[in-house]
Amino acid sequence: QVQLVESGGGLVQAGDSLRLSCALSGRTFSNYAMAWFRQAPGKEREFVAGISKSGLTTGSADSVKGRFTISRDNAKNTVYLQMSSLKPEDTAVYYCAARSATYYSERQYEYMYWGQGTQVTVSL
Repeated sequence: QVQLVESGGGLVQAGDSLRLSCALSGRTFSNYAMAWFRQAPGKEREFVAGISKSGLTTGSADSVKGRFTISRDNAKNTVYLQMSSLKPEDTAVYYCAARSATYYSERQYEYMYWGQGTQVTVSL
């Protein structure tokens, strides 16, 4: 019943910024901790950033620290991933995920709902 829809992906140049959005529908957004994962070609899906139900607690992977920021607007049922200083290595399909818990997890299996992903391509 919960649906997640990502948007905001696209083709950008190295050094550019991009903001991804993920809208949740079907249930009360504030009941879910949220996270962003990504999967690059030939690689396994990896954790990018997570945020607690309230938005008070956040975390991110070392590879994106200082460049990516996760946030949420519970009034808009939306979680965001603000990406800056993008690198070609950031090229991947980005997925948002939701779990019915207070805090986010870095483990994929902890998430019960997933979006279909949005492609981010960073050119050289």
